[in-house]
Formats: sequence, structure tokens, C-alpha cells
Amino acid sequence: MNREMASHIVGYPRMGPKRELKFALESFWDKKSTAEDLQKVAADLRASIWKQMSVAGIKYIPSNTFSYYDQVLDTTAMLGAVPERYGYTGGEIGHDIYFSMARGNATLPAMEMTKWFDTNYHFIVPELGPNTKFSYGSHKAVSEYKEAKALGIDTVPVLVGPVTYLLLSKPAKGVEKTFSTLSLLQNVLPVYKEVIAELKEAGASWIQFDEPMLVMDLNAHQLEAFTHAYTELESSFTGLNVLIETYFADVPAEAYKTITALNDISGFGFDLVRGTKTLDLIKSEFPANKYLFAGVVDGRNIWANDLAASVSTLESLEAVVGKDKLVVSTSCSLLHTAVDLVNETKLDDEIKSWLAFAAQKIVEVNGLAKALVGHMDEAYFSANAAAQDSRKSSPRVTNEEVQKAAAALKGSDHRRATNVSARLDAQQKKLNLPVLPTTTIGSFPQTIELRRVRREYKANKIFGEEYVKAIKEEISKVVKLQEELDIDVLVHGEPERNDMVEYFGEQLSGFAFSANGWVQSYGSRCVKPPIIYGDVSRPNPMTVFWSIVAQSMTARPMKGMLTGPVTILNWSFVRNDQPRYETCYQIALAIKKEVEDLEAAGIQVIQIDEAALREGLPLRKSEQDFYLDWAVHSFRITNCGVQDTTQIHTHMCYSNFNDIIKSIIDMDADVITIENSRSDEKLLSVFREGIKYGAGIGPGVYDIHSPRIPSMEEIADRVRKMLAVLESHILWVNPDCGLKTRKYTEVKPALTNMVAAAKLLRTELASGK
Repeated sequence: MNREMASHIVGYPRMGPKRELKFALESFWDKKSTAEDLQKVAADLRASIWKQMSVAGIKYIPSNTFSYYDQVLDTTAMLGAVPERYGYTGGEIGHDIYFSMARGNATLPAMEMTKWFDTNYHFIVPELGPNTKFSYGSHKAVSEYKEAKALGIDTVPVLVGPVTYLLLSKPAKGVEKTFSTLSLLQNVLPVYKEVIAELKEAGASWIQFDEPMLVMDLNAHQLEAFTHAYTELESSFTGLNVLIETYFADVPAEAYKTITALNDISGFGFDLVRGTKTLDLIKSEFPANKYLFAGVVDGRNIWANDLAASVSTLESLEAVVGKDKLVVSTSCSLLHTAVDLVNETKLDDEIKSWLAFAAQKIVEVNGLAKALVGHMDEAYFSANAAAQDSRKSSPRVTNEEVQKAAAALKGSDHRRATNVSARLDAQQKKLNLPVLPTTTIGSFPQTIELRRVRREYKANKIFGEEYVKAIKEEISKVVKLQEELDIDVLVHGEPERNDMVEYFGEQLSGFAFSANGWVQSYGSRCVKPPIIYGDVSRPNPMTVFWSIVAQSMTARPMKGMLTGPVTILNWSFVRNDQPRYETCYQIALAIKKEVEDLEAAGIQVIQIDEAALREGLPLRKSEQDFYLDWAVHSFRITNCGVQDTTQIHTHMCYSNFNDIIKSIIDMDADVITIENSRSDEKLLSVFREGIKYGAGIGPGVYDIHSPRIPSMEEIADRVRKMLAVLESHILWVNPDCGLKTRKYTEVKPALTNMVAAAKLLRTELASGK
């Protein structure tokens, strides 16, 4: 058999196996190293990634997927679409302007950052208007292609496609909100033509255009833009192979028809892990003599691929597209998974055998490509089959008690028996809070000393007794401070917690933790998601001890602090052998036990944070109701059994509630605190309309993400604006998020001013002002 193996990787993580890029960036930003030092680390990482893929046998190796910050920001630089405030006057965009756009500088704010589709990665949102001037401002795509070529590796340069770029953009400040960024298509295409010409001249034979917007609900005008863009670029494609890559979901039938009808496109890439309906479209109709880049290896999770199942899928596709036109690929860029399992020395062998990080996924793609041309690695495939069997049959994965308890949930909607107004009356009689009660969201500053204590305890360098003493002292300090400030409902400050998900995951069964499973969130920030591999249960109380300790230090109400099931789910790598909602219900039952134990211990106010409720929202509207239904149900399960006198709070930290307000109301919490420090009255109106059912609401009165200390007058003015929209008896006064990342020198004056503002307004309300 002389058929050539055809394998492709959509994109690869940039941070490095030990977060080398993160540390190089932060050192450069702190002026501890030079631009040359940063560029050397970056070039070494790129070279090692290309060599790794080349050695593994990958045919279509991507370039230009590396980034110092974000690939959409790189595209903004490539197009010279720099907002006016950064003072760009033309020429090659350097680090100064690039990082100012990403992070702001001493005098200018950064550009907005938002989530990349439904992942936990964030991109820098382009700001465009009718007067935006486009010019070829960054030659990065070409220079990285040449860099790989100098190493003897021919790559496929990857560009964010023009239509996706424009649809992800927003109207710049001062531009009408109704301005269509898509109207600029004709203006950006000349720059794309220049880039394509340079890549062709440098020797590129393939170019990949990432157009993930094709998986969204698009109208006819938006779909027409794809036809227009790629027809307009046709003349530039002469002598080139062009791949249009999509990912994260099914491509709807109309979008599929639109792109597969394009003439000068050589191949199409589809996510066949999340896009099972696309699989049906391909099988019913695929254009003749075009390449299919079949994304069968999951780029968004850490589970080993079921190689036998993938071979079966690929063979069925071979029959449709032809043997020479099928390319094995990843479902999306591997940016969204961890880097290399080799660095995991603490995970036990059984769990490790079930996993594949980015480096292992390259090997999977290549193994599948070899199998298709008759060179199956028998030992590799049988080890994979054994791991798949072990995962299915391992007693660590299945807990019959948990399965039964979760199955018993069906058929009830788990609402509290009494409506929220009646509950708030009962709670007020018990808590006796003033009008405009003050509270904070949960965490207090984590000092270097506190982090040291936790680290040493984890490394067994200090004993439990010493650790408990240190944490108790920290809680005592936080409680005293809040009493001195005269805050009404207190928190213990969470000194024992490193992370709001990891802390709980470490105490729940069914979770595992990697040492180096870092994934880029934005810029240099990485997160290390827990791995949910089995049925979830709570062997022991998780927070009760510390809550009792804290409550014993004060006569004021002390909030119990928990992370909600949907947030734990959405910020983890989740098992893929059962529906996500089943795992979520299991976590909800574990949190329910904790809520009941806190209540039994005398904790009268319990906060269940659902920071990531909206993050799991599916991309397509047709799938959103089902998600919201089970997500909200999971939250209600956690607290459906508490007494009317126990007050349930939840906190959400994002601002786009308008489309999910009904679901937030349906959560049936007693008090909702939200991130609204930018004083968005429109959002408050949405809440007013929705919350006529009477729950308490605490829109953040100041922004904790900034070191700036707001004055008492500023906070009072903000609360007055809130009172113009919301009734005083439901309004709470609180910061917009936890205080973990701030310093005490910032927190004390800000909270002092917050409490003073609340007291001033109580006086104003009492005197009828």
C-alpha cells in the first residue's frame, strides 16, 4: 500500500509544557527581561512544537497559531486595525502597541476581552467603525512560515478568516451601536490578498482560514458574506490549496451548503466530536475532489480517543470522499487542552492511561492516519482498547449509590415550598438586618504569608495543628475587620482556599488533579481545570468546620461559602462517557449535603456561587433552553431542603444577563449579587422587570478588578441610581466580586466608604429625601 498518510493539527497550545511563555511574558512586562529574551523563548517554543509534530509524522503542520497574547489580536495587528487612542501611525506593529491593546498602559485602557465561543479562552475584541483604516500592519504569519521552513518544516499558515474576524468585532466607541462591522468586508480583503501573496511567494502550498462563525445561527446576509469573501479572494488562491476550518459545533445545513459550494477551496475542516449532525451532512453530500479534514480527535478535553470507534467513523467517510481526500484531524485547536501528560508524575497509572493531552493527541491523529493506510500499530491500538475497557469497568468510575440518588431526582423540580417574599419576611425576623444591608462577596486578600502556610501544609512541611492555628488567626483578623467596619453580613474570607473549584474538587470523590495540566485563559493567565473521571460524591463535610469557627467569633450572621454545581462542572475537564447534566446533578447532590450540614450547624446565610452559569450556554439557540433547564435545576437541588429562615445567596460575575434573566429568576435564590460596578442601569431595569417576584439583589457598587479606591460620594451616587430602579427593601450593598486579588491597603478604605455610603442613604431614606 503506497497511499500517503494524511494527518493535520488545527492548532497547538502556546504556553509551553511548563508555562515557559507565561513566565517570559510576565518577566518582560515587569521590565526584568528584554524583548530579545522574550522572542528567544517564543522561537524555541515554536521550533520545539513544529519538530514534535514533524517527528510524529503529521503532514499538515500549522504555523501562525502561536501568539504572545491572542490570535484575534494578532489579526487586528495584521490588518493594522489599531484603535486611534493607541497612536499607531503605520508600519510594523511592535510590542508596545500590541501589549497596550491587550493590557492597557499607564494612560490608556485595554481593549475589551470576551470569551472565545463557548470555551474558557478569551480574545481581544476588535473595535471597528466606518473610518477604520486597514493596512498590512504585522507580517507575523509570513515570518513564522519562513522560520519553520528554515528548520526544514513546511507548514500550513493559519489565519483567522475575514468573515469570522468581522462578525466577532464590535462598533468602536462613538460609532453607532447599529453599525454593521460586516460592511467593512470590502476594506479588509485587500490586506488578506497581500498576506496571501507574501505567503505564496515564501513557498506556502496550503493556507488555513479559521471560520468558526460558520457554526453559529447565521442569517442569509451573513452567509452571503462568506460567498462574497472567498469568491473575491479566488484570484489570489491560484497555485495554492485553501482549507476552510470550522469547529466547536455542527455546521448548520445552510452554512454547510454555502461553503461547500465555493469553487476555489481545496478542503473543509469540521468538528466531528461535537458536530455529529455535520457527519450526516457529509455522508449525504460532499463536493467531488475536495479534501475532508475530519476532526475526530477531541481538542477540548483530556480523554484518550477511542481509536477503534474513530477508525470506524473514518472508514465510513472514506467511502464518501475517497481514500485520497480524507485527512485525519483534531476537532479544533489543541489550545483548549493541557500540553503534555509526560509531566504528570503524581497521577496514578490507571487514571493516566485514560488521558491524552495535546502531545498525546498528536500521536493519536498520526496513529489513526497510519491505520487508514494499512499501517496500524497493533500494540498502540490494543493498549488504547485496554484503557477504554478499564475506564468502562473500573470500580472508581461507578458508584451505585450515587447513580441511584441521581436517578431519583427525575420527576421533581426541587423548588422550595414557600415563595421568595414569604421567605424573606421569615429571614428578616430572624436576621433583623437594616435597610440596604452590607456584605462582601466572599474572599479577602490572600497575603504572601497565607499562601506560604497553605503551600507548606500541602507539602507536609507543617503539621495540621499549626495550619489550623494559622487559618483561625486569619479568620479572626477578617471577622474583626468586618465588625470594625460595621458590615452587616460577614464572611470568613476563605483563607483556606486556593481556588473556588479546586478546593471542593479535592474533597469530592470522582475528581483527579494534574500537576501541569495548565490551559491558557487569556494572555499569560492559565487555569488548571480539575478532571472529573467518575461518579461524584461527598465523603465528608468540606466547609462546615471553618464556618463554625468563623460564626463562633461573631454575633452577626456569617455566610457559608460554596461553589455551585454548574460552575464546578463548567470549570473542569468533564467525563465524556455520560451526559454533562448527569454529572452536574451528582455534584448538586454533594453540595446539597453540605448546605444541609451548614444549616444544621447554625449557619443562617449560605452563598452558592454560580459564576460560570452562563459560560456553559450552547452556541446555538435551539440547544440553550435544555442547558438552562438542567443548569438551573441543579442549583435548586442544592438548597431545596432548607428552612424558610435560611437565606440562600448566589453570586454571578458577568454582565450579559438579558437573555437568561428568566433562568436566573427560576433559580429561586433569596438574594442575587451580581457584577455591575459599571453602573449599567439597563441591566438593573432588566432585573427590576424580572424580579418583581421579590428577591434581594446586590449589584456591585464598586469594581474590585481595579486598585482604585472609590469615594463615599461616588458609591452613594451609584446606590442612588440603583434606588431609582429598584425598591430599597430588596437592595443590598456590596463590592462586585471577591477581594482575593486586592491588597488590604485598598480593601479597608473601599469598604469603609461603602459602609458610610449605605449609612448615609439609610438616613436619606428615613427622612424621606
